[in-house]
Amino acid sequence: MPRGASVRGSRRERSGRLTVVREDVFRGKIISVAVLDGKWEVVEHPDAVAVLVQRGGSVLGVTQPRPATGRDTWELPAGLIDAGETPEAAARRELAEETQLGGRLNLIAPVYASPGFSDERIWLFEAHDVTAAEGTPDEGEELRVEWRDAVELWRAVAAGEVATSAVSMLGIRHALARMGVTP
Repeated sequence: MPRGASVRGSRRERSGRLTVVREDVFRGKIISVAVLDGKWEVVEHPDAVAVLVQRGGSVLGVTQPRPATGRDTWELPAGLIDAGETPEAAARRELAEETQLGGRLNLIAPVYASPGFSDERIWLFEAHDVTAAEGTPDEGEELRVEWRDAVELWRAVAAGEVATSAVSMLGIRHALARMGVTP
């Protein structure tokens, strides 16, 4: 079991319109796992943000190693929302930390990462009027900031040549739609 992890018991609680029996099975540093009513396994994960930055036909992202996938991924600048932080403030912070850029942010949409088993919501923003901003990547992050042609990137992901996240694909598709391109 990872350091800082714990296993807990069960209790009844109100969830929306339902009363459920909740069994806490795992509590780690970032995620918790609970079983609801003895049948639904739910991964609880803090909400996150991602930021689309577009310049002409290119989109900005970061390539980084992802141990969970066993490979490097290209993703939109993204990260967790800190306690007490708004999604917009988190997007501004993550964009500056990962790319040293800032700008005016517009919300595209909040989406669930995988609603069949996780409560994680990702707030997708689009940055406009981008300028230099101060920011330092998180300690230990290995990021390579890259502009990629949106059409070529879409095709590379579809062909399995590049790994990415679903919210990054949504951002790329949004950029392509703005350009009037159907991949």
